[in-house]
Amino acid sequence: MGLPRNNALVKNAQELRTNMTPAERRLWFGFLREYPLLFRSQKIVGPYIVDFFCNKVRLSIELDGSQHYEEPHIKRDRLRTNYLEMLEIQELRFPNSYVWENFEGVCEVIHEAAQGRRNDLVSLSLSTLRKKR
Repeated sequence: MGLPRNNALVKNAQELRTNMTPAERRLWFGFLREYPLLFRSQKIVGPYIVDFFCNKVRLSIELDGSQHYEEPHIKRDRLRTNYLEMLEIQELRFPNSYVWENFEGVCEVIHEAAQGRRNDLVSLSLSTLRKKR
């Protein structure tokens, strides 16, 4: 089943992909780009652009700057999460600071979520995956 997509967001998604935040760049180049499951950056899902998305396990990863903790953004993020859940997409959210302060922990949470959604990865530890690079 294909995901809904608002084609009006294509140019915005391309710009976001080109101009990743430092935290997004760290997670992408330090982990997700070479993860065994294919992740896409700045993926359009319906009326939203998610930071990182793996279709195979229907997993979305969001890195949140400080503006996400202000009331209008909190409400918008809640609506977005509900929308993704209706599409059976699990959303993981991390403050940008976590990427800098606990990078390995963020990677482990992502890996565990992927394992939980795909049974052929259950036996692979994160350290095993890192050794394969």
